[in-house]
Amino acid sequence: MPSIEPLAEGASAPTFDFVSKEGVSGNTQELAGKAFLIYFYPKDDTPGCTKEACAFRDAYEDFRLVDVPIIGVSGDTQSSHDKFRKKFQLPFPLASDSSTFEIAKAFGVYGEKKFMGKVYEGIHRVSFLIGPNGDILKTYRKVKPDLHAQEVLMDIKELNSTQSHV
Repeated sequence: MPSIEPLAEGASAPTFDFVSKEGVSGNTQELAGKAFLIYFYPKDDTPGCTKEACAFRDAYEDFRLVDVPIIGVSGDTQSSHDKFRKKFQLPFPLASDSSTFEIAKAFGVYGEKKFMGKVYEGIHRVSFLIGPNGDILKTYRKVKPDLHAQEVLMDIKELNSTQSHV
């Protein structure tokens, strides 16, 4: 089974559009000058994805305090995202990467997956911490949904203590 090749640290992060929880369109280019987190997940309202989203929700204030916005990305439609965001009171934007999976492909996180013996193509659970200059500071390939938010926060604090650009 071919593995995915997520963008590595130091690569420039592709830009993309997203919709805020208020329904306002945005683009990651608008975040230039600040660090932010992009997390890819397979599907709205499934057990692992809900755990991960709720962990980010629960840590949202901590991310806000370190001034690191969060953007979730999956192949679901914007309508599905709106329901998911409302159901779990998610305070951050979710980008729809449906039909062409252009965003996931640009980040190298779309590819062959296996679930219960079935092989199919889909988005892998991978996250990217993006620096203020648009370069990837850290790629998270092995994400544990319920622990990931705290892992990212620890990395942000560590980067802040050793560098002055997060």
